[in-house]
Amino acid sequence: MNWSHWIRQSHRWLALAFTAGFIVNAFVAMRGAEAAFWVYLLVLVPLFLLLPTGLYLFVLPLAVRWRRRGEV
Repeated sequence: MNWSHWIRQSHRWLALAFTAGFIVNAFVAMRGAEAAFWVYLLVLVPLFLLLPTGLYLFVLPLAVRWRRRGEV
């Protein structure tokens, strides 16, 4: 398994974790009760991990084009 595949898979799983954390936060907010601080952090942890993987996946096609342009 190469690095691109591993990063793409981890980005997908982090996106699922972010979505689940967001849903938990929404239910806690709708309940109206004061939640523990860690419940709010459930969304931030995957979000901060999604940033570098998302940037890598964004730049990957550009890097392939830059490499091909340099070969010609």
